[in-house]
Amino acid sequence: MEHMTNIVTLRGELAGLPAFSHENHGRRFFRFTLDVKRLSGAVDHLPVVAEQRLLEQIDLSGGEMLAVTGQIRSHNIRTDGVRRLLIFVFATTIVAEDGDPLNDVLLEGPLCREPTYRHTPLGREICDVMLAVPRAFHRADYLPCILWGRTAQEVAACHTRDKIRICGRLQSRSYTKLTDEGPQERIAYEISALNADILDMERE
Repeated sequence: MEHMTNIVTLRGELAGLPAFSHENHGRRFFRFTLDVKRLSGAVDHLPVVAEQRLLEQIDLSGGEMLAVTGQIRSHNIRTDGVRRLLIFVFATTIVAEDGDPLNDVLLEGPLCREPTYRHTPLGREICDVMLAVPRAFHRADYLPCILWGRTAQEVAACHTRDKIRICGRLQSRSYTKLTDEGPQERIAYEISALNADILDMERE
């Protein structure tokens, strides 16, 4: 198995009962949304995919919070000729437990495109990057990340194939997309970095 760093730990409220997602090699997978509150009071609505056997081990009718550990995965789909990148949490453990909301992410991988450095209307520095986080069997998950302030400055100097490690949280963000059928409300998912380390630069 290839070296990989892709760890997510969440604790939040179940937004609804799991619904069937797909079947793979005889294993059934279900999808649900976990609502994780931020310190600001805002709520991230995070999609989780879990194997049926994990869900059968817990009682989902009592309304407890769920603690989920796993990896952040990406999947490309094509709808009406348009390619979209789906981001979700692939659960490896699920436990029903109460406690403070939790949203911790650790990722490590190379940049798969050049960073985009910009400023908000209020002048705050932002850098958008796309990490290619290695997965087993020579696959990778392509995960959008956003960095702020001095960290944004530092990573903006990186280039494609430079390797970085990001600690942060998985967040959801609503936006309006203009389509031929009119405006549509959509949700984007990205990793908001609390800090980042540049591990390897291909060139000066």
